[in-house]
Amino acid sequence: MVPDDLVQVGFIAGAYGLVGGVRIRPFSTDADALLHATTWWLDKPGLRDVEVKRARMHSGDVVATLVEITDRNMAEALKGAAVFIPRSQFPQLDDEDEFYWADLIGLDVENLQGERLGTVHDMMSNGPQSILRIKDPAQPDSEERLIPFVDQFVKKVDREAKKVVVDWGLDY
Repeated sequence: MVPDDLVQVGFIAGAYGLVGGVRIRPFSTDADALLHATTWWLDKPGLRDVEVKRARMHSGDVVATLVEITDRNMAEALKGAAVFIPRSQFPQLDDEDEFYWADLIGLDVENLQGERLGTVHDMMSNGPQSILRIKDPAQPDSEERLIPFVDQFVKKVDREAKKVVVDWGLDY
């Protein structure tokens, strides 16, 4: 049975080694969820679960061996597959000011003046920090706002109220 809380955490960028290893490009610089989950869900050829034998960080990617992938050709065939993990299997965060990207997507964003900027529809990384990608669903033709997820701009994340408060003007 497919868990109802699957979150895409990366994608398979290609094969690794000769015996069926895969290289995963994680969406987060800290790939704890990928490294600790013993089962991943892949969407290629169809959505299915795979058992993880071993996973470790290597040059910013995660390299892993999967139980049913036994040679390089099988691993290459998975290139481009999305990798999902149930949100319930993510490691617990130590600090209340830490967030998984999946917890931020869908939150409304307003500035310190109480003006609504839109909704977090996605996240991305520019290397040093994460970036909130904000779009106003009521105005599909509006431009996307990109706000660095740093203390200078993000003042409060209220998961209960489903809201992010930022120091960001409507005209930025």
